[in-house]
Amino acid sequence: MHFITLDSETDFEGWRRAARALALNGVKPSDVTWTIRGNEPELFELSSPAPAPEAPHGTFNVSAKFVELAQSAILHRDPERFAILYRLLWRLRSNHDLLAVATDPDVSQLTAMAKAVHRGQHKMKAFVRFREVGRERESHFIAWFEPEHHIVELAAPFFARRFADMAWSILTPDLCAHWDGHAVSFTPGVSKSDAPSADRLEETWRRYYASIFNPARLKVKAMQAEMPKKYWRNLPEASLIKPLIAGAGRATGEMIAHAATAPHKSQKRSEPMKRKHSTSGDDIESLREQAAGCRACHLWKDATQTVFGEGPQHAQVMLVGEQPGDKEDLAGKPFVGPAGQMLDRALKEAGVDREKVYVTNAVKHFKFVPRGKIRLHQKPNTPEIKACRQWYERELNSIKPDLVVAMGATAAQSVFGKITPINKSRGRLIDLDERTKALVTVHPSYLLRLPDADAKAREYDRFVEDLKIAAGVLKKLSRAA
Repeated sequence: MHFITLDSETDFEGWRRAARALALNGVKPSDVTWTIRGNEPELFELSSPAPAPEAPHGTFNVSAKFVELAQSAILHRDPERFAILYRLLWRLRSNHDLLAVATDPDVSQLTAMAKAVHRGQHKMKAFVRFREVGRERESHFIAWFEPEHHIVELAAPFFARRFADMAWSILTPDLCAHWDGHAVSFTPGVSKSDAPSADRLEETWRRYYASIFNPARLKVKAMQAEMPKKYWRNLPEASLIKPLIAGAGRATGEMIAHAATAPHKSQKRSEPMKRKHSTSGDDIESLREQAAGCRACHLWKDATQTVFGEGPQHAQVMLVGEQPGDKEDLAGKPFVGPAGQMLDRALKEAGVDREKVYVTNAVKHFKFVPRGKIRLHQKPNTPEIKACRQWYERELNSIKPDLVVAMGATAAQSVFGKITPINKSRGRLIDLDERTKALVTVHPSYLLRLPDADAKAREYDRFVEDLKIAAGVLKKLSRAA
């Protein structure tokens, strides 16, 4: 009997190495016992255990479909999954088409395990609820979740992307995931007593849930299929579910009993600000005043204010970013937050004086989605970019720069009037018209989002090299003058 000890419940690489060595040495599945480090049975329970065999020279191949199936199934909580996987691997060596036989017991069982794992991952994404601990810069968002399978490592990248601007932790009995804004880390599991029980936003969430509950469309079985009862105990809205279901019949009856009301008479709506045609007579100050009342798209409703460009009236270089961020929205000035600090540093290294360039954004209002106290940046879409392009055009006509630097995809789309790939266009001068050239590069916030220090350093150097092209244009213009 061969006794194989894996490092963890999700040690796929350890299982793969051991399974390859066992198969190449002709060890039958019935002669292997699989266990996890720390869970090994006492030696006296084993009958002369043999160590894991060394892999001999030689190899064999399995399909990518089997590897994908194994990577998912191994995250299942069934303790027999390692043995079933090895048994299927053993059989695949003599029957390469076995995975196509859906009725085969091993294939069927592992496929069901993989589906259960992915279903559990989906439920984790849907039912994790963060609670805020601390305030302002010290705030941290913590969630408690009890996964049915070993899916924390699988699901963590989703939360890192979805809540990139939040410092968060997801605590579970098996494994805890943490995000610091740069990288995901993992620590051993904890008990539920280590998780916060409530926060100041919980009542707001319950009121929102109650307000969107539609008793006329209630289907209890369908709801419980999507939101199984076992997840209710960790959801803030759980306390409302039973009362809302119980009162659904009465609420529906009241809705039916009330006669339909006549539709409101249409009222004259305030007209959005009409677009003023660009003229060379517009100076930046007058444009800034006009833009303060812009209603060309819906973004003004949630933003604090219009964030217009700033810089010399006759700057030779115009820098165009994406949109204002949280700091810019509050200050009313472009590039004053972390991305602005990165830009200032890069301009200095490239030999460009920021005081001599005009800095603006393709979109003048901050687009965001609230996440607790944090306003999480959202990328502007094409209609929003088009609605705001009039201001870029009027800034361009007023300043008449010799060079426009488009930083990021949104800026490039505004400058060229169409979707423009960054990597294919960056690092070279492109004619905009007879006298104006354009230069495409990345947005400095892209550099801030890179988690790997080496990649960040490389990309920052490339960004500086792009800005040096702008510095060269300025020097050439200075000599010509």
